[in-house]
Amino acid sequence: MSLYGLLRTGASGMSAQSNRLGTIGDNIANADTAGYKRSSAQFSALLLDTAGTKYGSGSVSTTIRTAVSEQGPMMYTTSPSDLMINGNGFFVVADAGGNSYLTRAGNFVRDGATGNYTNAAGYALMGYDLSNGNNAVINGYGGLTPVNLDSFNMTANPTSGGGFSANLPQDAEVGATYESSVQVYDNLGGQQFLRFSFEKTGAGAWNMTVDPAGATAMPVALTFDLTTGALDGGGPTLTLADLGVADGFPSDQTIAFDISSMTQLDAAYGATATPDGNMASAVAGIEFGADGVAYAVYEDGSVLAAFRVPVATVASPDNLQQLAGGVFSTTLDSGSVQIGSAGNGGRGAIQAGALEQSNVDLASELTEMIISQRSYTANSKVFQTGSELLEVLMNLKR
Repeated sequence: MSLYGLLRTGASGMSAQSNRLGTIGDNIANADTAGYKRSSAQFSALLLDTAGTKYGSGSVSTTIRTAVSEQGPMMYTTSPSDLMINGNGFFVVADAGGNSYLTRAGNFVRDGATGNYTNAAGYALMGYDLSNGNNAVINGYGGLTPVNLDSFNMTANPTSGGGFSANLPQDAEVGATYESSVQVYDNLGGQQFLRFSFEKTGAGAWNMTVDPAGATAMPVALTFDLTTGALDGGGPTLTLADLGVADGFPSDQTIAFDISSMTQLDAAYGATATPDGNMASAVAGIEFGADGVAYAVYEDGSVLAAFRVPVATVASPDNLQQLAGGVFSTTLDSGSVQIGSAGNGGRGAIQAGALEQSNVDLASELTEMIISQRSYTANSKVFQTGSELLEVLMNLKR
């Protein structure tokens, strides 16, 4: 074994332990970083061919591996836009230049300048705009746009239909009347009211009128089965122009109420209504479902499905290339990206109001740091010994 080989071996060992200490330092520094994946230094021996009694010292090679597939613990938060993938997969995010990456860091908040939902590293959450139909691409990032609710602000949906159910007392006298008012919306989001009136005309027979305030009522005859109390026939389709247009309603607005569940039973009068539509209202927040659908939540409490956040997978997550900001890019070893719905095809479900913490175990990292420090000291001793022996050799020549 040459003394120069001994020096190279000692230097190689110190370099390997330096790499190991570097990963430990990064892991400790990012122990509280959401979605961070710990790295570790793996060593392999590089040995020279040895012939007879002569030994040729080799060195050690370092490979850095990142535990991307190892899920960190869950931490619940109070923010509805904090997201965690509980299981396999990644969020798709994009930088300011539109380049797409994968990440497990789901601490998204609305960016006041752009309206996009971005995480702590500034990457925008990507999803499919549901207003544009089904434009999902399963093997690439095509069709994805930043999740942004600005275009959904101040929307109004006119009432087009719904259900109306009431029980008309079986023992009511002929001529008895009952009334209920139902709030509906015109095409500008204005609140309007329809009055449902019922007058008993005979055994199991009633006249129903539905009219906007101030309009002329158009009676509809209702007949109930005297044995079961169920309504004979279905409900009418009401065109407000036929009733006499009330202020605030467009002449072509049609509202169809399903009244097939009405009854005439021996019980008190009671009514329920479930019309659709909503008033002009601004977006107040966002909610995410386990399937990745992002809902715009309006000030009046109504919700609208706006985006679908997909979950991306690769064949070998641990071979992804880790980049700054807690994002990953695909490599030849990791395989190409495959995109699908959360909770399907082996992909994890999306948990809102929670974050995936770092998978770093501080106790293990501190232990590894002590071991690496001792190993570095031992390798430096090998180098020092080789240097001293080389100096002795040089002195013999003198």
